[in-house]
Amino acid sequence: MSDLVARTGRLQQRYENGYRLVAGCIPFRYRCLDESHHENSENVVEVLMINSTSGPGLLFPKGGWENDETVEEAAVREAIEEAGVRGDLLDFVGDYNFKNKTHEDEFSPEGFCKAAMFALLVKEELNAWPEQSTRIRSWLTISQAIQNCRHAWMKEALEYGFCKWLAQKRKTTS
Repeated sequence: MSDLVARTGRLQQRYENGYRLVAGCIPFRYRCLDESHHENSENVVEVLMINSTSGPGLLFPKGGWENDETVEEAAVREAIEEAGVRGDLLDFVGDYNFKNKTHEDEFSPEGFCKAAMFALLVKEELNAWPEQSTRIRSWLTISQAIQNCRHAWMKEALEYGFCKWLAQKRKTTS
């Protein structure tokens, strides 16, 4: 059982021009392909995805951005609540619009959402977290994640947001 508690309800949700504002992240880690961990060993990037509670496919942690937090704080909170991970929120990788019928309400009658997505370098996997009874974590290569992504907008965030950011990051560090 986790001492952390997931936030629920929509009383504190942010909206903008008919869109429910959402924050999320693409949690990732570097895994050494060579078990000997030599200095010249190649590292592969793996991303963490969680199961959907409403059907097949995998997701990145995301949820409503609330009035009492920054968008970055909301992204970090969602990573802890849904995926049970903590780490360093590195960079913004883009805004992504989508429609979600379960989020239709008086402020967003069409169910439109706008997600701000970030890259999160995972430093810790928690043994207990708020949604652990309904979530399963899976570490995947980027190509595996693209194949298993439930939503087109998340696939776009991974392929064109995160991967572009990662390539740029590698250029500047090499």
